[in-house]
Amino acid sequence: MKRLNFFFVAIIALSSFVALEEHKPVLYIIGDSTVKNGSGHSTLVLQGWGSWIDDYFDTTKISVQNHAIGGRSSRTFITEGRWNKILETLQKGDYVMMQFGHNDASPLDDTARARGTIRGIGNDSTEIYNPIRKQKEMVHTYGWYMRKMISDTKAKGAIPIICSPIPRYNYKDGKINRDSYATWSKELAEQTHAYFIPLNELIAVEYEKMDSLTVKKLFPQDHTHTNREGAVMNAQLVAKGLKETDCSLRKFLK
Repeated sequence: MKRLNFFFVAIIALSSFVALEEHKPVLYIIGDSTVKNGSGHSTLVLQGWGSWIDDYFDTTKISVQNHAIGGRSSRTFITEGRWNKILETLQKGDYVMMQFGHNDASPLDDTARARGTIRGIGNDSTEIYNPIRKQKEMVHTYGWYMRKMISDTKAKGAIPIICSPIPRYNYKDGKINRDSYATWSKELAEQTHAYFIPLNELIAVEYEKMDSLTVKKLFPQDHTHTNREGAVMNAQLVAKGLKETDCSLRKFLK
């Protein structure tokens, strides 16, 4: 009987080991509509770079899942339960690439979305009444929410990668404006020892090589969301930025 029990325990242990060995790593991408616009379908007028990034990876060796969703900030991606959903399946050896900031500058407690965060990366907080959720809520800084996702990622044995937010079509003195969230995302990466892709800067530099009218054609409806051409270019720059890091995710690039 003891031998039989030992046999079954050995089989279970071996099966678990094999399952672990065969785990295909997953790249989870999270963010807002500049990462995935609407359904993310390739026929949409406005598109995010996350809809094209899998073209740059060997998907026989890594799965790429784009969980970005329009209208969300670092705060509401968490408070709506979307982050917890990812944590349910996130495993050791997986990757989380995150880009937030565009919607974090919104009001904290407006009746339209109540999605904003306190500016900066400190530990400030304030209690508000959330008219959408119809309850009190403690709102923190952009940095606080990002640090939570970075910390949760590391706790799972996965690897966090921060992308600074893509720049808007917004010129100042002939240059693309680099906003505060680009700076804060870099500071967060340094603070938390997360990998960092300076996407804001990489794209801005490319825009500045073009004339402003050519760049404007990449933004057919507003100053934030790109068309397919802009999304493909941005995805290419994400891949380029990744190559310039020493993150192990780069080994899955084509």
